[in-house]
Amino acid sequence: MKPTIFGRLAHAINKMIRIRTIRQMHINALDLNLLRLFDAIGRTRNVSRAAELLDITQPAASQGLARLRTLLHDPLFVRAGAGVRPTPKAEALGSAVREALGILEQALNAQASFDPASARQVFRLHLSDIGEARFLPELMAALLRAAPGVRVETMQLPAAEIAPALDDGRIDLAFGFLPTVQGTEQVALLRDRYIVLLREGHPLLRTRRKAGDGLAWLRELELVAVRTHSDTLRILELLQLQDRLRLTTHHFLVLPAIVRATDLAVVMPRNIALGFAEQGGYALVEPPLPLAEFTVSLHWSRRHASEPARAWLRQFIVGLFANTGA
Repeated sequence: MKPTIFGRLAHAINKMIRIRTIRQMHINALDLNLLRLFDAIGRTRNVSRAAELLDITQPAASQGLARLRTLLHDPLFVRAGAGVRPTPKAEALGSAVREALGILEQALNAQASFDPASARQVFRLHLSDIGEARFLPELMAALLRAAPGVRVETMQLPAAEIAPALDDGRIDLAFGFLPTVQGTEQVALLRDRYIVLLREGHPLLRTRRKAGDGLAWLRELELVAVRTHSDTLRILELLQLQDRLRLTTHHFLVLPAIVRATDLAVVMPRNIALGFAEQGGYALVEPPLPLAEFTVSLHWSRRHASEPARAWLRQFIVGLFANTGA
């Protein structure tokens, strides 16, 4: 380990902390594990969840926090609802500790390597149900060839949890159109647009052909919407079509059977709709919807960007999917 790394860590912390005697605290007074605990509590806002992330017991986490409070002469975290919130000193210190720990992690992994052919890594990905349908078939087929021993676990997190989950290692990568997710590194994978999917033979298709590609015919449709994909709901709001909603579901993947069996129509991404249309029995219409264009990106944490396994997977995914789509 290069001395400059420890120097940067000491500088970051000593710059922020002053004890009551006004002299600066020396870095030797702190244990690296205490800094990791401080960072985990700051990210999760919960001592028990921080203990789980660090694979320690809750009493051990509480004892560590007590030591930190004594060393820093500050409560650091105070109770707030079901969790905790940082004090002003903890807020000031948090970014410096996070940066310093990231420097250490990068240095420790600098000489490591990742061999996909022999790896037994578990990769955890954020994907919505529609993201799973779009990316997993091709991704898993390619991974089974290139890295047959790896495992993939997917989960769907609220947008507010994605960046923290990337930073603390709960997930390795996140796919999606995630405009509210801030503070991540990202690369565009594909560009897409929203269209309208109906069953083949829908009675309004003839009306639509006579009326051209305008939006007036949409007001004659009865619609189904997906609760977890708020942009489709926003499109309907902008078009003032909320009163045309007859069904709201939680997932996109139930839609083919519903659309095929009824005269309901759905606003959905074109790439996914094309997959449904290949099965036969569906029609795609592309009116000039507001907010129609969007970009699906791959997100990751700057903190873990140089870790060999995550870097390999990120490059592998970009190679498979970048610059594809509509």
